[in-house]
Amino acid sequence: MKEMLHQFSAPAAEELIVHEKDGDIRCFACGHRCLIKPGRDGVCRVRFNDNGTLRVPWGYVGVLACDPIEKKPFFHCLPGSDALTFGMLGCDYHCGYCQNWVTSQMLRDPKAMAGAKQVTPAQLVEAATRHGAPVIASSYNEPLITSEWAVEVFKQARPAGLKCAYISNGNGTPQVLDFLRPHVDAYKVDLKTFNEKNYRQLGGVMEHVTQTIRDLKQRGFWVEIVTLVVPGFSDDTEDLKCMAGFLASIDPLMPWHMTAFHPDYKMTDGFRSTTADDLMRIVELGKAAGLRYMYPGNLPGQVGEWENTRCHHCNATVIRRWGFLVQENRVGEDGSCPQCGGKIPGIWGKRGGHGDGRVRPLI
Repeated sequence: MKEMLHQFSAPAAEELIVHEKDGDIRCFACGHRCLIKPGRDGVCRVRFNDNGTLRVPWGYVGVLACDPIEKKPFFHCLPGSDALTFGMLGCDYHCGYCQNWVTSQMLRDPKAMAGAKQVTPAQLVEAATRHGAPVIASSYNEPLITSEWAVEVFKQARPAGLKCAYISNGNGTPQVLDFLRPHVDAYKVDLKTFNEKNYRQLGGVMEHVTQTIRDLKQRGFWVEIVTLVVPGFSDDTEDLKCMAGFLASIDPLMPWHMTAFHPDYKMTDGFRSTTADDLMRIVELGKAAGLRYMYPGNLPGQVGEWENTRCHHCNATVIRRWGFLVQENRVGEDGSCPQCGGKIPGIWGKRGGHGDGRVRPLI
């Protein structure tokens, strides 16, 4: 499989690398900033040094589906729309609860068996247009490590009128964010925990992610945050209180999704599913910190009004949801509240796609 993936590769963008002595290459696609020697891979296993040329994933998808934008999750980006979502293979983390481990851990875990289908950017844009999806998104694996391919797709998507999105762990660098900024509209960051030790267990560094959130906001991306609440791992009250305070210090109007965990992958024995009470406890922490748009998720119908969007100016309910399904959207195409006229932060306009909350796998 690794030999096959090497065939689906192209030279790395010069903006994301620095050539060092003896053919070594420093890679800035993600926060690991790997020094990759000739014949070796980076931590992600998919960016590799071929005799002094860093080659990166190109020209294929491992997963392709037409998803509700709410599944990403984005609640303030063309709500009720579908997103043509593509993923490649590999990741720079090794989370034990990964729900996409078949693609993300394919080169680490012999049980992860995913394939690759050759595609062109034009074919992906055409698929989005054919399915009426106004958004095209990179997800399922970690998109930062395949940024060159995503940008190649987005260069054709944006002139076709599509919005472009990243669904990422946020382990970024200033270099990769500058590379992405001309081509990416919306960026979801998975802020997994606010405990440095726990981040290291996943293969990451917490400060890389918190700095990426700062850098995304400074560069003008639309940003939404999601935290998967894993009982016994990422549900410590003091950690979450600090997380809420951090997010509020960046932007109290930035949406924060706290989503329910169910045992998966390597975290099945000894772990329980998240309850609605668990999530509502975190909502209270966010309220105390001053956050205005909080969305406890993955438990449709169990969190009352908190699935909905309410105007932070007048508290009117402007979007009603059930899980991924938008039942009513009263926000104006310019983002205005129908009751008070105040502007609600986000990316707004005409929605597209089926709008029925269903996931449609395309491969």
